Amino acid sequence: MKIALINHGCPKNLVDSEWMLGVLVKKGYEITLDESKADFVIVNTCSFIHDAEKESVQSILQMVEAGKKVIVTGCLAQKHKAELKVAIPEIVGILGISEVDQIAALIDEIVEKNDYVQKVSAEPKYCFPKVERQQITMGASSYLKISEGCNCSCGYCIIPKLRGKQVSRPVEDIIEEAKKLVAKGVTEIILIAQDTTSYGIDLYKEYKLPFLLRELNKIEGLGWIRIMYAYPSFVTDELLFAIRDCEKVVKYLDLPLQHYDKDMLVSMKRPAMDYDDLIAKIRSIVPDIALRTTFIVGYPAETDEQFNALHEFVKRAKFERLGVFEYCREKGTYSYSLKPQIAKKVKHQRFKAIMQTQKEISLEKNMSRIGDVLPCIIEAITDDGVLVMRSKYDAPEIDGLVYANTASECCPGDIVTVKIEKADEYDLFGQVLEGEN
Repeated sequence: MKIALINHGCPKNLVDSEWMLGVLVKKGYEITLDESKADFVIVNTCSFIHDAEKESVQSILQMVEAGKKVIVTGCLAQKHKAELKVAIPEIVGILGISEVDQIAALIDEIVEKNDYVQKVSAEPKYCFPKVERQQITMGASSYLKISEGCNCSCGYCIIPKLRGKQVSRPVEDIIEEAKKLVAKGVTEIILIAQDTTSYGIDLYKEYKLPFLLRELNKIEGLGWIRIMYAYPSFVTDELLFAIRDCEKVVKYLDLPLQHYDKDMLVSMKRPAMDYDDLIAKIRSIVPDIALRTTFIVGYPAETDEQFNALHEFVKRAKFERLGVFEYCREKGTYSYSLKPQIAKKVKHQRFKAIMQTQKEISLEKNMSRIGDVLPCIIEAITDDGVLVMRSKYDAPEIDGLVYANTASECCPGDIVTVKIEKADEYDLFGQVLEGEN
């Protein structure tokens, strides 16, 4: 029996997909990358915003129309467990967030009963499967999930209701998986969770990310360690010292701040901190750090003055990397019933204003890199020999790239030294320094 899987959503969902494939392989099921040859197709869905739900539903319908036995997993399955089968009666199974490790048992039961089976816990609590991930993509980098679920309750976010409270993995399990990834040829490990900075608080009663970084830093053969999804309240001095002192931890921090105005932050149920002070502290302790952040514009009741305060902060802070989301109203969130909701046109105008400012900041930052010598990880090599790379200041898929020619033999995953010669708003261009790799 052949099984295919279609993945939607964030890197955390990708890891779940790879764990489900690991469970299936261990049980003896055959995995295929070609949905047309599959008996069952698992659609691992995202439900963070409406557009993500729509994309997931389209995949489900496409597979149903192709005559496949479709199993729905992920956030959409958890969120709409009561409605999905009614809306799409051809679905043969639904698996919730807490049941990732039960995917093989679900299929066994569907086959045995020749009928629909649903396994979805009313109160989700994540369970890390005790199997080796079967990676969908293998490249220079690999995501490593250190915890799942979230103890925060941001006003715009449905994730805690779908994923449950935070569940951290033991340090030894993470180290073991990291070593296996390195043995497979992975150069960069990217730590992910709903909130990486609160890692360990549930398991060890203390924040263990600094300790974990120091332990990962000891792994032979590992090139880079990158931290994503940091929560501002938990960016402690101890964490910043670990980032500064561990040579394999790239000087990069993904720190979604979401807004600047304190009243907006309170309404968003986010930390109403002085973010000027926080950014100054981070850059003081780790001077060479690249900061990525995201903001939400058009949150309910956001005034022109509050937006302008955010815009001015963006101009002052000069983040190396920045993304903006237009607020998306989601049922089940605190903000869904807040008034007034901001007009779509206004949200988009605010989005464009900040992105234009950031485009100018990004160009300024990139131009200042001309003449610098940067370690870069090779992602791919084009047919005409151009290296497609990322610098240590860039995360995969969301940040910029570095392009260079080289006369020496290189492979994806290699970390090479590049002298930057040109730049545009988002990408860098240079030359590999031979003999320094």
